[in-house]
Amino acid sequence: MFTGIIGAVGSVKSLARKGSAARLEIQVPWSDLALGESISVDGVCLTVAGIRGDALAAEVSHETIHRTIISDYRVGRKVNLERALGLGERLGGHLVYGHVDGVGRIDRLVKRSNCWEIEIVIEAGLRKYMADKASVAVNGISLTVAKVLPSGFGLVIIPHTLLNTSCGQWRAGDRVNIEVDMVAKYLESLSKSK
Repeated sequence: MFTGIIGAVGSVKSLARKGSAARLEIQVPWSDLALGESISVDGVCLTVAGIRGDALAAEVSHETIHRTIISDYRVGRKVNLERALGLGERLGGHLVYGHVDGVGRIDRLVKRSNCWEIEIVIEAGLRKYMADKASVAVNGISLTVAKVLPSGFGLVIIPHTLLNTSCGQWRAGDRVNIEVDMVAKYLESLSKSK
């Protein structure tokens, strides 16, 4: 489990397809990683399957490739990284599982004097989980929905987030991983079980 508070920005070293699966290598700033550790890479929970120098390797299943933006990765691409939440640590963002619900597309970016306003289009099935001031994870970043739109949602990104995540590199048309707030999904499940 994660919080959506990005610990570092790494970069893709390689993505080698192996049939319908892949092996992904990411340059990371941490020297104390352990095999089997869970790492969020752009909001996707991956298991450290290998460590070589300053890079971790993870095996990526065909299911993960199909449901996320990992197939878009190219060498040098910047990715958001977060280590798993430890018991007793502060929960600075919101509960993020690293289980991507769908892929969105950046539709519009407007630079303001001290922030960016971003609009993201999502599939219709995910829009029902959006609410003003609710939490959403976009490429693993815990963000607040600024407004719900007919085809998605809007965000306001502050300078600190722009400087400490990969979102400062987003452009219109880019695809992003979306994980909706787990509380909304549980409420939906409970309401259907009656």
